[in-house]
Amino acid sequence: MAIHIVPEHRLSARQIAATSAIRPLLAADLPRLYQQRADRLLQLAADHPFGDYLRFAAGVARAQRRVLETRPLADGVNPPAAAEGALALDAATFARTPQWRDMLRALIALLLPDAAPAVRQALDTLSSLPDSMLEAEAQALLSGDFARADSARAPFVWAALSLYWAQMAGRIGGQAVADGGRRQYCPLCGTAPAASVIHGKGGVPGLRYLHCALCESEWHLVRAVCSSCEQTDDLAYWSLDATQAAVTAESCGHCRSYLKVIRQDKEACAESLADDLASVILDAKLEEKGFSRSGINPFLFPTG
Repeated sequence: MAIHIVPEHRLSARQIAATSAIRPLLAADLPRLYQQRADRLLQLAADHPFGDYLRFAAGVARAQRRVLETRPLADGVNPPAAAEGALALDAATFARTPQWRDMLRALIALLLPDAAPAVRQALDTLSSLPDSMLEAEAQALLSGDFARADSARAPFVWAALSLYWAQMAGRIGGQAVADGGRRQYCPLCGTAPAASVIHGKGGVPGLRYLHCALCESEWHLVRAVCSSCEQTDDLAYWSLDATQAAVTAESCGHCRSYLKVIRQDKEACAESLADDLASVILDAKLEEKGFSRSGINPFLFPTG
């Protein structure tokens, strides 16, 4: 299967100047997000070569929504005020409460009844791990030390951490956001994006936001700028469909990275994690050309 270079819209100087009035950070509507993600994964799973895995991921998203409804973050649990210039929810250092482990156990209970044998084994192991080992695996993931985390258990641990962080992020809203000149990372928690999203009708049409892989927040970055190194003069946009693809990949010749672009302006039901996961063939093609993925998908953790 070939990939194609497709044109990308570039903002005019006037449009770039107008971005000062754009909301820099968008908090997630979590019930809607989890439902949209599950629905999109099931839609994409039909006739997909990795349909079983997409359906598995849909089950995790449904379970996240159920835990959100039945075991939400406790009232009064709010992040402390961050020091000036610091991240309010820094994934590597934020003092999370044990409630994330309660969310993990609730996810396990929801997923076990319909789990395939390999998944059941991972869930059973997770349910028997002492708190100290759960915290160690969580810290490895949050610090980006993926080699120290068990690949079979990582999606479930991350799902619980994400559920916890996303609710914390919702309590901050657009406040206490540190930029620090590192716009390729979430300004709330410092995590890499899962993908970038071009919003369509009903959101902020035509604008690009990077979607955080952990806290589900989105932060604005102008289009036709590398989402990793912010260079503008050696970018290419790749697609498996040469015409109206809902998913493209933005590659940068400077830093040799790439990140998916999810085009909700072309397909309203497209969703960052779902469409990224369903387009792994595009990842393989970009990696064949020597580009490295700059984002994180919790269902595609690197193994080392």
